[in-house]
Amino acid sequence: MTRTTAPYEVVERALELSRADGCVVIADEESSANLRWAGNALTTNGVTRGRTLTVIATVNGAQGTASGVVSRSAVTADELEPLVRAAEAAAHASGPAEDAQPLVGDVPGSPGFTDAPAETSPEVFAVFAPALGEAFAQARAGGRELYGFANHEVVSSYLGTSTGLRLRHDQPTGTLELNAKSAGPGVAAPRSAWAGQATRDFTDVDPAAMDAQLAQRLAWAERRLELPAGRYETLLPPTAVADLLVYQQWSASARDATEGRTVFSRPSGGTRLGEKLSELPLTLRSDPHAPGLEAAPFVLAHSSGDDASVFDNGLPLAPTEWLRDGQLARLVTTRHTAKVTGMPVAPGIDNLILEAGGTDSLEELVSRTERGLLLTCLWYIREVDPATLLLTGLTRDGVYLVERGEVVGEVNNFRFNESPLDLLSRATEAGRTQRTLPREWGDYFSRAAMPALRIPDFNMSSVSQGV
Repeated sequence: MTRTTAPYEVVERALELSRADGCVVIADEESSANLRWAGNALTTNGVTRGRTLTVIATVNGAQGTASGVVSRSAVTADELEPLVRAAEAAAHASGPAEDAQPLVGDVPGSPGFTDAPAETSPEVFAVFAPALGEAFAQARAGGRELYGFANHEVVSSYLGTSTGLRLRHDQPTGTLELNAKSAGPGVAAPRSAWAGQATRDFTDVDPAAMDAQLAQRLAWAERRLELPAGRYETLLPPTAVADLLVYQQWSASARDATEGRTVFSRPSGGTRLGEKLSELPLTLRSDPHAPGLEAAPFVLAHSSGDDASVFDNGLPLAPTEWLRDGQLARLVTTRHTAKVTGMPVAPGIDNLILEAGGTDSLEELVSRTERGLLLTCLWYIREVDPATLLLTGLTRDGVYLVERGEVVGEVNNFRFNESPLDLLSRATEAGRTQRTLPREWGDYFSRAAMPALRIPDFNMSSVSQGV
């Protein structure tokens, strides 16, 4: 279909063509705009447009219901029927789907289902770009060079089913990453600092304030200290907390926990639901309507797994507490895995918020630190042991030594080995919750709000020479 064909019309036509017992069609209309810069000057900008169509066919049989899923981009009018037939063929060729459930019905339709998709354009940077230019001048005057990129994407998803669902969600996603360096390319060991921000529309982004923060960090790095590996009192900023807890949430499948395969499994059998995981009053939650972190209010599943099911498409999502006052309250379930595990239905939601009632800023936590490390962010996070959720990774773009409430210099980078769940159990203080951008997982999960955490004995397992 051409891009002049309305997405809802593509959905309706695919449903008309279906010969399966059940059919789900998702049309994702995507647009993006971006800016890149290096050495205090813009280098490139671009705009993209695209459409992806996913057809899910379900076929009833004597042994159960099978499903077939096919997704393709840039589908033309002539390719639409072959796409529907391919999904049906995939369903016929498959055995009964373990996660089979009746397709969702009786959900009120979205009022804008037949409206044109939302789109972004370079205009989203109308206020940000001049402010960025002023930050370039500010950095140049201070002997710094700024590098980075800004990306804004809008995805309009149209969901139609043979049970009559007609739902639509517009998802704007903006990310900004800004690096400051103390010297130009070719310098053996330039000082480097990073800051990032997630945004819906770039109206709340202040490049000059971000540059000022980076300038302070570069000034801290003028004094260089070497520290050995070991356990240090460590202040994790919100971005680092987000990276760790996003990975923890990705590992929170109720079925995997019930089968004894994750950190949420009880050694004696069953799960750790109801167990006290932290002495701090931590509440980890998701809410599709959280201000500034709004996400799809219904399930949009393009494939099935232990934490998602194509049969659940269109299922309404509600605010969900995963941890409540430090206690494990929910694990992620589909309708199928909820029945298997005997737990409530609790699908994943595309945002994550950690709250502990703290009101202090990261700077105030620093002022109460006798001796410890202040991190900027984490990088290259990988799983070592799923049974304990042991993760390894690197610090990056600035690790600072704090003594008697003041930053006294920059130290070397480290490799760490830690489990997010263990960190929550050992955390002794939490700051105020604020919106943040996960450095490692921001390309996949950008809607997060986290506090800084004080960890008395963070495990820096070895020294890293990376910057």
